[in-house]
Amino acid sequence: MAEAAAKTVLDNISQGHLECPICCCRFKDPKMLDCLHSFCLNCLDEMMSKQKSETEKITCPVCRRETQVPDGGLQSLSSSFFLISLVDEINKQEQLLGKALSASATCESCEDGHDGELRCPDCKENICKMCQEAHQFLRCTEGHRIIPAQELETSSVVPTDLTKTVTPKCRKHIEQPLCFYCESCDILICVMCAVTEHRSADHTYTEVSDVIKSFRENVNDILHKFEKSKEQYASKADSIKYARNKLKMKLAQARSDISAKEEAEIDKIRNKAKLLTEKVDEIGQERDSEYEKALMHNRDQMERADQIVTAVNDLMRQADVFELLELKPKVMHNLEFQKELKCEPAKLDMAFIGVNCQNVVSDTDLGEILLKEKWQLKEEFGKEGAGDGEFQWANGVACFNNGDIVVTDTTQNRLSLFTSTGSYKTSVKQGAGGDQLEAQAAKCRELEAPWNVAVNRDDLLFVTDQKKVKVFDNELQFIREFTPSVDDAKMLPESDLTGIAVDKQRVAVADWGRKVITVHSLGGSLIASTSDNMTTSFLAMSNKERLIFTNYAEKRLICVDLEGNEVFNVMPLLKGKPAKPTGVLCDDDGSIYVAVQSGNVGNTEVQRYDSNGAFISTVAQGFTNPFQMAFSPAGDVVVADLHSVKIFERM
Repeated sequence: MAEAAAKTVLDNISQGHLECPICCCRFKDPKMLDCLHSFCLNCLDEMMSKQKSETEKITCPVCRRETQVPDGGLQSLSSSFFLISLVDEINKQEQLLGKALSASATCESCEDGHDGELRCPDCKENICKMCQEAHQFLRCTEGHRIIPAQELETSSVVPTDLTKTVTPKCRKHIEQPLCFYCESCDILICVMCAVTEHRSADHTYTEVSDVIKSFRENVNDILHKFEKSKEQYASKADSIKYARNKLKMKLAQARSDISAKEEAEIDKIRNKAKLLTEKVDEIGQERDSEYEKALMHNRDQMERADQIVTAVNDLMRQADVFELLELKPKVMHNLEFQKELKCEPAKLDMAFIGVNCQNVVSDTDLGEILLKEKWQLKEEFGKEGAGDGEFQWANGVACFNNGDIVVTDTTQNRLSLFTSTGSYKTSVKQGAGGDQLEAQAAKCRELEAPWNVAVNRDDLLFVTDQKKVKVFDNELQFIREFTPSVDDAKMLPESDLTGIAVDKQRVAVADWGRKVITVHSLGGSLIASTSDNMTTSFLAMSNKERLIFTNYAEKRLICVDLEGNEVFNVMPLLKGKPAKPTGVLCDDDGSIYVAVQSGNVGNTEVQRYDSNGAFISTVAQGFTNPFQMAFSPAGDVVVADLHSVKIFERM
């Protein structure tokens, strides 16, 4: 039973790993192509012979990559020594198993239970003498070779140790082992090759043991880079999935916007049609009323005329001469009405009313399809000055959930709060009380030099203030403070806190003085600390557990993980030249927004990068000197721009 199971395992190994993809048989003289796929030499030779063009390249039937055929032909291709050894070993093991099976085997062709005295190596089956004639009579097996089972028993096969390295011989000097590797020619050579064809100064050769060590190290380094590439692939795959989902959402939103626009325009048309109909009805009623008045007037006139005519006719028939003459003045007076009798004419022009309908929806498209993300200036507030709502150096900016915007003025050491449209609400100044409550004023006086700000999802405002991080609510009421801590076992320079960023449950703080970035819980306890060896004033946290910061002096945009391992380090460009980055901001999809400048006031813009630091596009231009940026609840980008705050909306 055990021998049969081993035989099955060997067959599976052979089918899965030792069969040529072309002929589907066990490898014979396997040759390896440049793509590292191996095939039988005869199979490759047949493939080349069937090619119509006399090309010197052979195409791998597995991956379709091309391999240049050496000058010596297919025979000169690299032999797959491992496959050769493995095929030999499998063959020998099968022979050993065949011997073990034949010792107690019965005939596998009939059900009579006869001893399997004979064996067909082609079918790998034991057969009895009764079945031998039938086996050789059938057309499909008539060419098979039948041998006595004893021949397998007499064979002495010694298993090959695959762990041993078989030293191949030189193809030109067949008795010499290959012991050197010529770096110049990229081939294995023997001693004779080294002293003849490879002896010139153009050839550099090294012992195989030394070359293979360097080769393995080089391969390991490259394989490590492959692992890094796989990590980047996973990151990009996540970004692509996010972008794909975002596309679906945007498509749904676009369809919804079009439908809403359709309904809105239809409502407009309906309203205009209603107004126009009402005007038509009003004019029609007015004119119809005039026609009604004319008819009534004419009818009254005719009724009176009829009455006069009837009365006069009756008098003329019935009265005598004296009565008629006596009534003559009255008769003639009534007959004077004939001169006054006037009927209103039919005003035919009033009978016409029509509508010249205008093209309410113009001939242009209902809307423009935007294939790329565009931003436009939505709002701007503030000006240069020291008053409320004015700035001397608007440096930090953040947004609360209700849309309110908080801004730090580094020159005035002031925190100011504005509505989403830029209306001034209140401020906290350095050591000032103002109209604040006395208890609050005492806390305000602790505000020394606010630099950057960040707001978390619970509307807690975190402010870097030299050596401390101050926490306020959305009305700028002081809540608490904490001092970022690092390893105090060694002498450290004085702390100078600058950049700050938050995510759902952490706060990251950049310390300009100590050249470190620390990560804390929302309560202030230290979680991690990493040295950036650079001076940074602006900092962001991505949803990929990364810290992104800028280095103005070195013109670098840098990304590290929470353990300080560098993910990327790139140099932003502005009009093809290295630019100085300031504020940095991360979107939900991992993309990064960076404010850059050339050093000259006005030559600035906000750029967008992907999560791996590759430039995507320019988002906005036209700044004076942009610094910190923040997202509003509506998804707008809010930029602190020296003397003002600019709000850009995504179209």
